[in-house]
Amino acid sequence: MRKKWFGSLLAAGAMLAFPASAFADEAASNTQLQAGLNSVFVFLAALLVFFMQAGFALLEAGSVRMKNAGHVAGKQMLTFGIAIISFWALGFGLAFGNGNSFFGLEGFFLSGDNVTASFDAFAAFDVPTTIMFLFHLSFAAVSLAIACGGLAERAKLSVYIIFGILFSIVIYPIVAHWVWGGGWLGALGMQDFAGSTVVHLTGATAALVATVMLKPRLGKYNKDGKPNSIPGHNQVYSVLGVLIIWIGWFGFNPGSTISALMDGFFGFVALNTNIAAAAGALAALLISWAVLGKADIPSMLNGVLAAFVAITGACAFVEPWAAVVIGAVAGTIAFFSAQWFERKGVDDPIYAFSVHGVAGMWGAVSTGIFAAPRLVEITGVGQAGLVYGGGFTQLGVQLLGLVGTFIFVLIISAIILYLIKMTTGLRVTEEEELMGLDLSEHGTYGYPEQMKMASESGAKGSAL
Repeated sequence: MRKKWFGSLLAAGAMLAFPASAFADEAASNTQLQAGLNSVFVFLAALLVFFMQAGFALLEAGSVRMKNAGHVAGKQMLTFGIAIISFWALGFGLAFGNGNSFFGLEGFFLSGDNVTASFDAFAAFDVPTTIMFLFHLSFAAVSLAIACGGLAERAKLSVYIIFGILFSIVIYPIVAHWVWGGGWLGALGMQDFAGSTVVHLTGATAALVATVMLKPRLGKYNKDGKPNSIPGHNQVYSVLGVLIIWIGWFGFNPGSTISALMDGFFGFVALNTNIAAAAGALAALLISWAVLGKADIPSMLNGVLAAFVAITGACAFVEPWAAVVIGAVAGTIAFFSAQWFERKGVDDPIYAFSVHGVAGMWGAVSTGIFAAPRLVEITGVGQAGLVYGGGFTQLGVQLLGLVGTFIFVLIISAIILYLIKMTTGLRVTEEEELMGLDLSEHGTYGYPEQMKMASESGAKGSAL
């Protein structure tokens, strides 16, 4: 019953979206019907991934201090706009346009479906190029949101603008082309179904470079190097943000099947995605409880996200039992890597590299271990994993892909950020940081009434 209801809903949507083409004749062919259904399916998946931006805004705003909350939430809208224009103008062509093994050379300034011939990477799909653009744009915007997480609470607003444009043109599209656009990693058979490497490791590596170059926030470390806790101002926001991201991830992974049909394979992908996230949540909470003596909610949230990141590349290649293992391991390593980086002096306010980078690496490696032969046959990508007797071939391809991506993004991000540092500068002044970026960068607080009360209370305390 549910399948019939879902099919009817998609059919209705397809009739509304494509009345002149697919349904001009009442006796529309099965091929036309499938094309219409798939197009609506991918469009809705793109909207779900777009909605993840709201989740990131809540998560990041809740994870920083009150004096920076408005700034952090607002920059999410800023970087989203930057990603849209940059990816439309140049990024989409570099990522998926016809070209060589390293980048595309066609399809810039997308003008409609009349340029379909410039995108051979989409030849196997019956979805319009404009809808494929929207879908992959949503991925590019998520990767940029991750990258900008490393700038939180101390970077100038201008850095988000300059770096956001260059990331969306020079960095993300190149990696996307390597794996999904007909590039050299795709030719080798790298398995990255929805972007553990392409989206998450790419964004996280850029975030790591930014975090290191900006140096820690004021007050984060004592003179002896011991870290101080700087908790976020609203844990409820963070929980709501992760829940929205959870919902949005059903556009990320199931949407990457690019088909509402195909025997309902998107449902299998959704199953793996969901149970992996649950395993990550439980594993991270239990580990934090054992190590810290308390069940830490931010650690649990990071466990959810880390599990999503890891299963994103593997969701179409592994059986459900392996998805649970992948999610649980991701939640665990995200917790321990976050602790390790903090002890080493890397002040990552939202733990971008632990959650999206380390977990993204694990996600890339996991398919080389757990890829099931029947699923490899369905997807037609790569070979079976180590536990199924596939040997080390696929694992080697996966390692090559993650190392190549990490080195490329690390170098290009470092060059871009160094040039920005030498020209406009990366970090706000000490006075502006202490004041808060809401006021110093935007002239008003995200919580004006509360901050006014706090300042008045501080003035009275100093007078006394």
